[in-house]
Amino acid sequence: MLMARFKVRVEVWLKDELVDAEGKTVEEALKDLGYNVFGVRVGKVYTFIVESKSPSEAERIVVDMCERLLANPIKDKYFVSVSSHEV
Repeated sequence: MLMARFKVRVEVWLKDELVDAEGKTVEEALKDLGYNVFGVRVGKVYTFIVESKSPSEAERIVVDMCERLLANPIKDKYFVSVSSHEV
């Protein structure tokens, strides 16, 4: 079977029950600048292209990447999105 390319986006965030110290720092700095903001959270976004046989296989591969490297399952939650990649 031919391999296809899929565009991937992974968002990694601290779990909701954990204090996001970096988010709190950014929130306070924004407030100091005069912005009325609340609940600031800081996360990471990864985007890349992955080759696989199908979108579902691509998602399984990316979830494995998250579990092994991109996210720490003890403290992080993550969201994966896979879409067709136009060449």
